Amino acid sequence: MEGIGLEGDGSNGEALGKCLSGLVDDGSTESHRYYLSRRTVLEMLRDRGYAVPNTEIDLSLHEFRAIHGQSPDFDRLKLSVTHKTDSSKRTLVVFYGPGVVKVSGIRLIAGLITSKETLTGLILIVQNHITNQALKALDLFSFKVEIFQITDLLVNITKHVLKPQHRVLTEHEKQRLLQKYSIEEKQAAILTVGRALVEYYSCEHQNPY
Repeated sequence: MEGIGLEGDGSNGEALGKCLSGLVDDGSTESHRYYLSRRTVLEMLRDRGYAVPNTEIDLSLHEFRAIHGQSPDFDRLKLSVTHKTDSSKRTLVVFYGPGVVKVSGIRLIAGLITSKETLTGLILIVQNHITNQALKALDLFSFKVEIFQITDLLVNITKHVLKPQHRVLTEHEKQRLLQKYSIEEKQAAILTVGRALVEYYSCEHQNPY
């Protein structure tokens, strides 16, 4: 019996090579990271009740690179979304560069926002550490500011195969839950499921899910 191999005219080997090469991403790591983190933050905002078009979430990596290139411009990645049931709630998403986040950068963002935007929330996506002075400068904003490391947004934690689906309870559902287990609201923190999901849904500890 003859063995089976890749010898001969090489056609099988060439086909295999083309197949494998199609699985290799020849684009920049930078653009891939921005694509993944942008998609996750859009999904996160949608899950929080904001109006996010499916076309934005379903954008492919190829389409993203066609729009933003291999080295995306941070300003063009900026997003602004409005809540579906409360049009007064609007959140801005800002991508920060790879450098250390300093107070000058925070002040620059604050100046640009206060002159153009009426917001209720800001999500700042960073790639480096934030100085203590920059953290104090967040007091310049009159609304809630959330900071995420870009590496924490490369994967949507709610899609993890080992994580059951969660959602924030309504006030009525929360009261029913408290009555069912005969606990007080201040004890509800034991029902939360960890920092990552709390941050994902922008919950406070009194909001069990």
